[in-house]
Amino acid sequence: MKTKITTMLVFVSCVALWAVPVVSAEDVLHESVYQVGTLKPRDSVLKVRVGDMAPEFTLKAVSGGTVSLKDFLGRKNIVISFVPAAWTPVCSDQWPGYNIAREEFEGNDAMLIGISVDNTPTQFAWTRAMGALWFPVLSDFWPHGKVADTYGVLRTDGTAERAIFIVDKKGRIRYIDVHDINSRPPLDGIIDELRKLR
Repeated sequence: MKTKITTMLVFVSCVALWAVPVVSAEDVLHESVYQVGTLKPRDSVLKVRVGDMAPEFTLKAVSGGTVSLKDFLGRKNIVISFVPAAWTPVCSDQWPGYNIAREEFEGNDAMLIGISVDNTPTQFAWTRAMGALWFPVLSDFWPHGKVADTYGVLRTDGTAERAIFIVDKKGRIRYIDVHDINSRPPLDGIIDELRKLR
């Protein structure tokens, strides 16, 4: 009798495991994304212009420690990518999309830096769900949105604009795209601008 019960329990356990759907990391990410709907395309006033020296910053990195703009000056062109918030639709596609273009960034002697106004634990969970990102992700959480505000891309709701700043090796801003928050900036446009810095 004991053998029959054990066999039955093993059978039921196997059937139960077989019935559990396999869920990929991508499925988990997309199921966790908060749908914000269509937003006002732009809700800020730039405080810098092409030709200005890029405002310096030091922010906490998801990978630990801090990252400063000055860490790359003299060595790399810098692409600063501001995104509005973790766990939102366009942001969750934009940054992983840069993984496929890593060679383009590196081939143009550029370092990409991702910044959002989220706190580090939120960024940690979000970036893990997106998969490995090759570039540093920085938290502009406290003082809330200070770097985004310094650049003039802090929206009135406390999130950042979807914006790209390209800074040359001397620290001068060479390109700005404060993009419609509802869509991704075109990658080929960023690469074209980096090629101009060769």
